[in-house]
Amino acid sequence: MMPSIRSLSLEHKISMATFFAALCLVVCIFLLWAFFELVGIKQTASAELVSAAEKISERSVMALSTSRHGPIEHELKSANRLGVIKLACVYDSQGNVFSSLDGSKQCPELHKLEKQHWLQAVARAPIQVNNDTIGLVYLVGDISGMFWEQVHFFRWFIITVLASILLTLILKIQLSRLIVAPVNHLLDTVKKIDAGRNYSFRAKKFADDELGQLVETFNAMIATVQTQNKALIEAKNRYLLLYDDNPTIIFNVEPDGRIISVNKFGARQLIHSDRRLQGDLIFNFVHFDDRTLMEEMFGLCVKDPLRVNKIEVRMVCQDNSIIWVRGAARVIQAQNKMNILLVCEDITEARKLSEQITYQAQHDSLTGLLNRTEFDKQIQQALRSARNSRTEYALCYLDLDQFKVVNDTCGHVAGDELLRQLSVLIKSQIRQDDLFARLGGDEFGILMKGCLLTQAAITCEKIRKAIQEFRFAWEDRTFSIGVSIGIAGINSISGNSTESLKDADAACYAAKEKGRNRVHLFRPNDQELASRQGEMQWVEKIQRGIANHQFRLYGQPIVPIGHNNEGLHFETLIRYQDDAGHIVPPGAFLPAAERYNLAAALDKWVIASLFEWLAMRPGFIDKMSLCSVNLSGLSLSDETMLEYISNRFKQWEIPTDKICFEITETAAIANLSNATRAINALRDRGSLFSLDDFGSGLSSFAYLKNLPVDFLKIDGLFVKDIVDDEVDLAMVRSINEVGHVMGKKTIAEFVENERILKLLSELGVDYAQGYGIGKPVLLKDLRLINLAAKVQ
Repeated sequence: MMPSIRSLSLEHKISMATFFAALCLVVCIFLLWAFFELVGIKQTASAELVSAAEKISERSVMALSTSRHGPIEHELKSANRLGVIKLACVYDSQGNVFSSLDGSKQCPELHKLEKQHWLQAVARAPIQVNNDTIGLVYLVGDISGMFWEQVHFFRWFIITVLASILLTLILKIQLSRLIVAPVNHLLDTVKKIDAGRNYSFRAKKFADDELGQLVETFNAMIATVQTQNKALIEAKNRYLLLYDDNPTIIFNVEPDGRIISVNKFGARQLIHSDRRLQGDLIFNFVHFDDRTLMEEMFGLCVKDPLRVNKIEVRMVCQDNSIIWVRGAARVIQAQNKMNILLVCEDITEARKLSEQITYQAQHDSLTGLLNRTEFDKQIQQALRSARNSRTEYALCYLDLDQFKVVNDTCGHVAGDELLRQLSVLIKSQIRQDDLFARLGGDEFGILMKGCLLTQAAITCEKIRKAIQEFRFAWEDRTFSIGVSIGIAGINSISGNSTESLKDADAACYAAKEKGRNRVHLFRPNDQELASRQGEMQWVEKIQRGIANHQFRLYGQPIVPIGHNNEGLHFETLIRYQDDAGHIVPPGAFLPAAERYNLAAALDKWVIASLFEWLAMRPGFIDKMSLCSVNLSGLSLSDETMLEYISNRFKQWEIPTDKICFEITETAAIANLSNATRAINALRDRGSLFSLDDFGSGLSSFAYLKNLPVDFLKIDGLFVKDIVDDEVDLAMVRSINEVGHVMGKKTIAEFVENERILKLLSELGVDYAQGYGIGKPVLLKDLRLINLAAKVQ
């Protein structure tokens, strides 16, 4: 029954509660009334019966004493007029029924007198004579009639009460609606909110009573829930954005590698759905070659849960494409269970870029061959291999012949195309395992593993012939190209990579010296290579000498012939001071400087050191008429040289008209356009120019009119023998005359004695220089020399 009642609506429950409460009230009132009414009737009846019994007792003394029944019966009948007596009995002293109202059969035995009942009234009265009891009057009254008569009158009260209950129920229905309707509305609102999780619904307030306060509290609570729910949704969305749309691949994995979850971005990266990945092993999506690394990392995570382990592996997508990822993993605790959080960043592009950068760092951008840096590393590995496993290598140095012709004639685009085509041609002539590199410009290197020098020479000869037969066509022109190849061996007794490369370079240079387009093998006892290596050793000495100021400046006087002294005029010369303090002449290191592109750096050192020395000695500058400084052919081609000289003039405030720059005739002719530009630029600033070794060139007079120089220095090879050789005398005479016709002053070199000096005076040469005039000395030791006495 109780479950049925629980399932009733609140309104029905209130109705039932009201009805049963009213019914219980009516029943209780009726029972109380009946109880008190019955008690009152019983008391009244008992009092009347006691009074009647006492009267009968008084009047029955004589009758009982004389054993007369009549008077007693008469008294009993008289008492019966009360209407309530049910039983009336008179007992004698022996307890026998002496007389009764309706016969003695109804009278109980004296010792069995009935107990008093609710609807009965009992009265006893002893019959006494002189305080002796001779009998007993026993009366039993029935009060049920009187009680029901009162109940009959009470039914109208009951009817009135029931009517009141009915009216109460009717009023209750109306009043309960005032109570239940707001509750039902509140309940409906709760159901709507619960069904759609829509916290925007609000309950309607019907009154300002407790239910109204409940509705207000409920609405406030729902508003709070709505705010918190909105914040929770926003937090959830932020989490989903952070998790699912995070541009990383996030795995939650069991220690055995089984995937618990993966974010959507990660699933898209692997071209899978997140549900497809869940429950699968993560190792199934790792490249086969990297699975061991992933398994080892998981083992490290389990071994040290607090440690963050990192790894770079390849992952396989659904379409079998490969992506590189950089992963970081550590153990996390979730629901008292140990899982592994793996966050992977897609580094495919970075990896490709790194590989591209690595490739570019190792390869030549023009030909795609190995560059010099990477080739040097490979040589070092070859040296280690030769020492450890006694493997022999052949190192080949290739230098193209006539490449400069193509580059200068057709431009750099044609030169680059020629290099690309020759790279393909040479590569086709060597083994697949041989390393082929471009060392710079038109120079190449080949490293042949497990190759004897004789075998390498055969291969290089094939390369030489292939290049010789090759014809390079550009626009409407066709060019033939040659190559000079030097070969050096690498074995267990070889030095370092630099020495090995120098040996091959020296052999290549020897091939060029022998006429180009040939192959030359390096031999330790080769005299040609010994001199070449001597020059190469000067490279480091020159560089160290410039850095440590081991060069010294000397000066050799240039003296006017046949006229008064103009002041101190000298040529600046350079010497090298070795670690032992010995002075080394320029013939030992200048060829190496020219050959290895160090001449320009050496010229800059001379200019900077000379200008600083002069600036520190203003008295020396005052007595100096002119100082000659040599410029190499490489300096004429150095685009930074003119700016460098101008900056040194400004820095040390040296008078430009007291500096004369000397260039050799051969350098000027080889770089005619550059030489002309440099001469004009420096002469515009006030400096002078001298053309050194004039006469040694093949077309000296043809170029002379195009070179705006101030002095001609007649080649000393002609000057030193003019006393004995008529041809040399004629050459000196013609050079001097042509120079004067063009308005240039002449200087004779190699003046070693007075006979040469006097003959030069007769020819009209303007200046003399040589050991017969004065030897080169330190600048501080230079002195004016008067030639007047010697000439006379």
